Amino acid sequence: MLITLLSLLSSVKIGSYEHFLPILFAVVFTFILIKWAKTIAVDMKTRVFKGLGAFVTLTVIAYHIYLVLTTDYIISTDLPLFLCSFLGLIIVIFTQYRTYWMYEILLFWVFAGTTQAILTPDIATGFPAFNFFRYWIVHLGLITIMLYATVVFRMRPTIKSVFKSFVVLQIYMVIMLIINKLLGSNYSYLNRKPTSASALDYLGDWPEYIVVVEVLLIPYFLLIYLPFYIIDKRKSKR
Repeated sequence: MLITLLSLLSSVKIGSYEHFLPILFAVVFTFILIKWAKTIAVDMKTRVFKGLGAFVTLTVIAYHIYLVLTTDYIISTDLPLFLCSFLGLIIVIFTQYRTYWMYEILLFWVFAGTTQAILTPDIATGFPAFNFFRYWIVHLGLITIMLYATVVFRMRPTIKSVFKSFVVLQIYMVIMLIINKLLGSNYSYLNRKPTSASALDYLGDWPEYIVVVEVLLIPYFLLIYLPFYIIDKRKSKR
């Protein structure tokens, strides 16, 4: 009965309250959290950080357990292998160990990958469906975690981080291409564009949009790095 009711829920429309309010909540929450975290002891900062990662990862795991128990789980479409879902699955490793090499890779993946997902959400069922909460917790939670690491723990990328992140992303894409070939799937939209509206709609058909994305990735990563470069430059002058 519950599944039937949830299936009747409409998808989230761009610019709707279901789109705008979660973003507003995340902005306010992240601002208050980081401001508060600056005032607490280091061990508490670490515990909060680990808690954020565990919450996001457990949300992904719980959602997929829910799908297995309540739907016909299909490995060609339902595995958490889309970039943001994959990041949500592994983010707990970063928050647990806080290794710098993970930071410099994940920073660019998170900010580049979640931007389009936040601006043009692809959520089949709106509030109060589990998928609605899972989508926003993962995408907005990843941004909160990376901002927390940057501001609270003062972690910073370097220009080398841009290229490291790009190279590792190519490895991820090759693995996804192999998986898509084996499963007949479309993880990370490497075989075709999503059916919902997205930025890929403006980049041509397959495989042109993949080539365009590849060309734009380095400039996009450099744009993400630019604020860090400007801030570090000003500090060095002082």
